[in-house]
Amino acid sequence: MWSVTGALGVAVPTAAACRPKPLLVSATLLPKQTKKFHLSPQQQPVSLTSHFSSSFRTAATSVEQQSDNKGESTKYYFLVANAKFMLDEEEHFQEQLFERLRYYGENDKELDFWLVIEPKFLDKFPKITQRLRRPAVALVSTNGPWITFMKLRLDRVLADSFEATSLDEALAFTPTTLEFDKPKNWVAPYPKYEPGWWETFLPKAKQESVA
Repeated sequence: MWSVTGALGVAVPTAAACRPKPLLVSATLLPKQTKKFHLSPQQQPVSLTSHFSSSFRTAATSVEQQSDNKGESTKYYFLVANAKFMLDEEEHFQEQLFERLRYYGENDKELDFWLVIEPKFLDKFPKITQRLRRPAVALVSTNGPWITFMKLRLDRVLADSFEATSLDEALAFTPTTLEFDKPKNWVAPYPKYEPGWWETFLPKAKQESVA
């Protein structure tokens, strides 16, 4: 409410207009806001450790589940080289594989990579086999980015990918015996690879035959 007073006709607010208006707050807001800031123990966030462990276990079984589905195929990535170079001469290959094995063990994750001696899938890659000395060894995995990393790490290897409807099909091999001559003079500061170190990473059927 406004009134006009004085000779100059100045508008002055009335007393009613100057009284502060009460602040209206919905009674239904407060209980909801209170609940948001007071979580019960059952509402606390899930532990990150248990979350990732569950994710690893789920990912570990994905290859087997895909293999069990008839008609569906899984993509496998591989790098391949001569067995002498891969298993006996390359300085970092054994270290890389055992370090990854340790990481998988600490995180309760099953292996998704294998070594295959004289793999049968090489028959599908004539351009690769023409460049290989035999016997050959392939590192096979369902993890494409890791295989790319390993190719860059090892350098003198060939890489590609293929699809298979089962893990047995992907890891099929031709039985081959590997024997490497021991060097007469070993001058490197690290110990020479022990023969057979690669058996840990062979397909299960091959491990049983070796045993």
